[in-house]
Amino acid sequence: MATVISNERLAEGVFHLRVGGNHGGQMGQFYMLRAWGAYPLLSRPLSIHQVNDDGVEFLYHVVGEGTAILAGLNPGDTVNLEGPFGSGFPLVSGKVALVGGGIGIAPLFYCAEKLPGSDVYLGFSREAFRTEAFSSRAASLTVDVGGRILDSVDFNEYDHIFVCGPHPMLKSAQQKGTAAIEAGSKTRVYLSLENRMACGIGACLVCSVSCRDGQRKACADGPVFLAEEVIFHD
Repeated sequence: MATVISNERLAEGVFHLRVGGNHGGQMGQFYMLRAWGAYPLLSRPLSIHQVNDDGVEFLYHVVGEGTAILAGLNPGDTVNLEGPFGSGFPLVSGKVALVGGGIGIAPLFYCAEKLPGSDVYLGFSREAFRTEAFSSRAASLTVDVGGRILDSVDFNEYDHIFVCGPHPMLKSAQQKGTAAIEAGSKTRVYLSLENRMACGIGACLVCSVSCRDGQRKACADGPVFLAEEVIFHD
């Protein structure tokens, strides 16, 4: 159990949750959170937004009953954390771009801290949030409101590009990465998938991902995959 330190509303349906305790985790990993009894049945997977000496932070979007309950938490309330789970982003060297779309910016904040000097690109469909916090950690920050942030990224310019966002954005990033490689670039593109999850440990197969080498699990084998490994289905 962890105690809520703060649970701040940042934008319409978007909250920044901070909980106390000795919690670790790597870039791109996630925790399963639960602040209720038997119902809803499943805990909610949330990417690690930041790890501090006194706790861990999450950025989440209210999309159902579970996250609506999380949004109602107040300082002093308790929440159950399981994790950290998953295979996250690698600790790389060279020139790095961090590209997030909407709530997909959540895991990239910790990446910006662990990979100082990264260029950060944040895209939002309507309202931007957490941009000032990112600007303090980024070598450069580009923000787009309108859903075309990938157009601002030169995929030939970077050694590594980390991307997290909605399905169409990830598919487009994969295509841009492939085009860059075909043009002679050695850019490695990593995608953090936002698949639905149930158990968090790879036992239930809910988060199955189609890959070049067969079916894999987003929660255990991912959620981070090399872009060329993933097969996207329309």
